[in-house]
Amino acid sequence: MKYYKSERICKICKSTDNLVSETLSVCVNCIRKEPKKTEKYIIEAHKKSRSEFDLPPYPPRAKDGIKCKICVNECQIPVGKRGFCRLRKNENGKLINLVGKGAIVNWYYDNLPTNCVAGWVCPGCSDSGYPEYSILKGPEYGYKNLAVFFGACSFDCLFCQNWHFRYLAEKPTKIKTVKQLVDMVDIRTSCICYFGGDPTPQIAYAIRASKLALEKNKNRILRICWETNGSMRKSLLKKAIELSLESGGCIKFDLKTYNENLNKALTGVTNKRTLENFEYVASIIYFSVFLGSFLMQFTQTLSVSDTKLSVDLQILHILSDL
Repeated sequence: MKYYKSERICKICKSTDNLVSETLSVCVNCIRKEPKKTEKYIIEAHKKSRSEFDLPPYPPRAKDGIKCKICVNECQIPVGKRGFCRLRKNENGKLINLVGKGAIVNWYYDNLPTNCVAGWVCPGCSDSGYPEYSILKGPEYGYKNLAVFFGACSFDCLFCQNWHFRYLAEKPTKIKTVKQLVDMVDIRTSCICYFGGDPTPQIAYAIRASKLALEKNKNRILRICWETNGSMRKSLLKKAIELSLESGGCIKFDLKTYNENLNKALTGVTNKRTLENFEYVASIIYFSVFLGSFLMQFTQTLSVSDTKLSVDLQILHILSDL
C-alpha cells in the first residue's frame, strides 16, 4: 500500500513510496513482511535508545543465568548483571529485587473527571457503576484519582509519550513503600490508577498496595485501575483482575499494534503475551455493552482474532487503549 512520497529511503527495499521510519531506517512494509532483514536495524535503534539511560539493550539470554518470570521477557540474567527493566539483578546466583518490597514510583492527585482513556465507561468519569462503584450518578466532581506512575517498563517503546520514566529506572533512588502509597488515599480519593512506564515490572508492589488500601477503606468506594501493556505473567494478571472486579475499576490494555513484527519494531518486544492476556481478561469479565440505546448484558468467552460481530468490536474498544 502506498501512503505518500517520502524523502527517506528504506534500507531494505530502497523505496520512498511507503512509510519509512527515520528512527528505524526501514519502511512499514518491510517491517511486516521481511522481519529477518529488518531485525538488525530494529535492534540497533533500541540499543541506541536505551544506552542513553544505561538500560540493558535487550533482555539477557545467558544460558547459565537466572530466569525472571515476572513478564514476557523472562530475562535469563548472568551473574553481576541486571534484567531488561533494570530492577532485578543476579547477585552470586540469587535473583535480587533491587528495590526490595518498595517501588520506584511517583504519584499525584488527578481531579475527577480526568482524561482516563476509559472515561466513557469509567465510574469516576461517567454514569457507569452507580451506585455500587460510583459515588455520584455521573462524573465524580469533587473527588480525585490517585495516579501512580511507575519508573520501569517491560517494553522499550521508541516513541513513548512518558519516556521520562527512564530517568527513574536509570538511577533507582526514589524508592517508596507500600505504606507511603496507601497513606495518600484520603476520603476524597475514589480510585487508584497504576501506569507509567508500566506496572508490570513492579506489579507485586501494586497488588500489595491495592489490597492494603481496600482493607483500610472498607465500606466505601475505592476503585483499582490499571493502564498496562499487558505483558505480565498470567497469575499476576489474575490478581490484578480480581482487584478491579472487586472494586469496580477498569483494566486498560495498550495494544500498540496487532502485527507482531511491527510490535517488535516499535517496542522491542513481542506482543504474543499481551494478546493472550487480553483474551484472558475478556474471557472472564462480565460485560455491559451499549449498542445504540439498547443495553445488552452477557457473559461469554471471546477471541481477540474474532472481530466479525460488531459487539466484539465494541468489547475490544472498551478494554483497549487505542
